[in-house]
Formats: sequence, C-alpha cells, structure tokens
Amino acid sequence: MRITILGVCLFLALCGQAVARPRDDVMINAYRCAGHASTRTWLDCYYGAAQPQRAALGLPPAPTAQVQLTSAPPAPGQPQDLSARDAVMAAAARCGSVVAERPWLDCYYAAANPVRALLGLALMPSAAPPPESPARPAAPRSTAGFLDRFLDKPDLRVDSHLASYRFDRNGFFIVTLENGESWRQIDGDSYFAHWSRKPRSYAVTITGGAFGSFKLTVKGNPVSYKVERVS
Repeated sequence: MRITILGVCLFLALCGQAVARPRDDVMINAYRCAGHASTRTWLDCYYGAAQPQRAALGLPPAPTAQVQLTSAPPAPGQPQDLSARDAVMAAAARCGSVVAERPWLDCYYAAANPVRALLGLALMPSAAPPPESPARPAAPRSTAGFLDRFLDKPDLRVDSHLASYRFDRNGFFIVTLENGESWRQIDGDSYFAHWSRKPRSYAVTITGGAFGSFKLTVKGNPVSYKVERVS
C-alpha cells in the first residue's frame, strides 16, 4: 500500500483551513486505516477513527485499542475485501450532507454495514447514509455514425467527484465515485496520479473510447488515465 494515500490526511493543512471540524478529523483517521490487511482490524480502526467526534459530543471514548489502530503501522499483507471497504468509505463520505453532529456520527457508524454484513456482525440500526445519486443513464446518440459502432465506442460520459481513492502496491489508483461506481487504473498505464487532497475536491470525468476502452480525467489536469469499471 503506497504511503501516498496517507497524504489525504494532510488535506486540511494544504487547503489552508485554520480549524478542522471533529468530523473532518474522523474521516482523516478513517483513511489511515486503509493499510490494515485484516478486514476485522480495518473495521476496528474505522470505529477508533470516530474518537474526535465522540469527544466533541461528550460521549464515552472509543476503546483505546481501536483508537491506536489509526496510527499503528499495519501488519504485512494485502488488504482484504477492498470492494466492501470502498462501499463503506463512499457511504461515510455521503454522510457529509448530514448537518447535525450526532446524526452525522450515527450515519458514519451505519455506513460500516457492508463490512459488518461481510463479517457476519449485526447491522447498525437506522441512521442509514443518504442514498446514492443515481448514475446518469447514457442516452443513445443519434449522431453516432457507422465508424463509432464499428469501433465499439461506448456512448458513456460520467461526471462526478471522488468519494474515496487509494493506490495499489504498483502505484495505480482505485477510486469510488460519489454515485457509488468503482473504477481502477489499468496496470501499465503511462501516468501515475499524485493525489493528496480530500477526495471530494477532485472533479473527474470518465468517457468511453474505441474498442471498449475508458479514460478518466481530473478537472484542471490535462493528463488522462486508462481505467476499467470494477463495480
């Protein structure tokens, strides 16, 4: 797991914000959990990440062992169940639309249900995250010509912001969009992304290309990355 992903934890300083809200600190901590190989350990770390918000609300502290996982070096091994983890982080990101602080925390905890279900744990009641924005359906393009059809060029354009991102051991990214879709950069692509800011700050566009290929571009960056759909 590239250390680069930990750079997201510095986005508040980089963006010049004077004071971070406790919920912002929670999300920074949650991104630090990405390197833990065991999904159960990752879940404990995710819960420990909530300590800043618990403290701000005057709630009993999270277990010390869980809190320490947010800064503990991860054990060797490849992280497990990445699609479920991505689903949790995408749902937690959508909790940002919850204004009040205690309901936000309830939403954050409920966002963990995909991993809880995977581990056979009881699901958190109520306080589900806001529903995903449905992906905009691609309407048939009446102007598409024979050459486009011959080259199997998909009529696809997705405009969204990132809900989460991480890098694999080779430095290629895997992203989850705010609409819930997950995409990954194709191995062997010519460019590497060097992202360190909050995921929501990256506006991206995914378009279809010839022979069923897809590319992802970031607003303000001329580089395009070759990607494929994960889920």
